[in-house]
Amino acid sequence: MSELKMDSKVLSILQDKIQLIKTGNGAIYLVGPIRLPVNLYGETVEFQWYCWLNCDEVTEDYQRIIDKLSSSNLAELQQSSVLAYGDFQYGEDAIIRMHSICHTGDIFGSKRCDCGFQLKNSLKMIVEHGTGALFYLANHEGRGIGLFSKAMAYILQENGYDTVEANEGLGFVDDSRNYDDAISVLKALRSKPVTLITNNPKKLEALRQSGMPITGRRQLWGDISEYNEKYLQTKVNRSGHLKEEGSCTND
Repeated sequence: MSELKMDSKVLSILQDKIQLIKTGNGAIYLVGPIRLPVNLYGETVEFQWYCWLNCDEVTEDYQRIIDKLSSSNLAELQQSSVLAYGDFQYGEDAIIRMHSICHTGDIFGSKRCDCGFQLKNSLKMIVEHGTGALFYLANHEGRGIGLFSKAMAYILQENGYDTVEANEGLGFVDDSRNYDDAISVLKALRSKPVTLITNNPKKLEALRQSGMPITGRRQLWGDISEYNEKYLQTKVNRSGHLKEEGSCTND
């Protein structure tokens, strides 16, 4: 398929909204911020939205990158994004959430996990705090195994496997998620310290290993039911998630 060329007016509008972030494997192209009004618990809250794209080509000629989009079938490939709130770049005290996509929980409101609850409540925490960002990580479905494999893992779970056993039974490791790209985008948007919303020590360690300054951690748990109690306990007992006395911890 041939590449379609855009006119100069389109580039003039877009070029100031695109940022190049060089990586060891190519580049991340970050577009934004874009005003995004979000319905959050019945109220409209305005966030600043960013989206990023990984690319082998490293160039500041953004027209070359944009010209390729229409022939790249990007709709078949998921891209990650960020919702920032308040003065995220310069604010002294910011909280962030590295949220892994969950098609069943985030979209359908599945009770098999607590991901939809975590998504909405982390956004609520960020707004109430006044400054922060949610990183929505699109290649993290099923802890990195993908949606189709996750569906098969659910079948195994319905036949007695726990989350870890199901992933390993399909030939995967328990958790193959990588946070390098998200941390690169975070550093491009902010250099000041952050507080991380999580109970997953792997997320904390990824930030520490990157050199990103961290001021602390805030846990996010809840929405415990008969449908996800085993799932939550497996996170604590098998995956090493942090637990406070009297609570059931999640990611």
